[in-house]
Amino acid sequence: MEHSIRRLKKNEKIPYELLLLADPSKEIVDSYIHRGECYVAESGEKMIGVFVLLPTRPKTVELVNIAVDEAHQRKGVGKKLVEFAVRTARKENAETIEIGTGNSSLSQLGIYQKCGFRITGIDRDFFIRHYDEPIVENGIECIDMVRLSMDL
Repeated sequence: MEHSIRRLKKNEKIPYELLLLADPSKEIVDSYIHRGECYVAESGEKMIGVFVLLPTRPKTVELVNIAVDEAHQRKGVGKKLVEFAVRTARKENAETIEIGTGNSSLSQLGIYQKCGFRITGIDRDFFIRHYDEPIVENGIECIDMVRLSMDL
């Protein structure tokens, strides 16, 4: 089924059910959701994906909290969201787009690199410092944040 991507309107309900798939802490989501622009992918009337573009430094944005509804994963939606975010950052005259993901997020690391992102560093123990509960993904404990970026 075809889907579309659009900016979340100011009066729309924040799609926490999707955002919390990528970031299990509502408190952390709330710390950035209003500082960035939220975009959603829709299939018909249903929101199936989300990402937030967050300005971080002059000419730099971070793609945070990219998530796809579990029923729509592994169908190319995530890659389309990443590509849309890159195009949007270019239109907004950003020179760099950054993204961070867990060391255990194997498919996400693959998607980001296929889309042109390059690994720029590791934030050691990020998930231990910022989350109360352990996060396990693909049978691997999520401990470190892998940082990636792309020059636009």
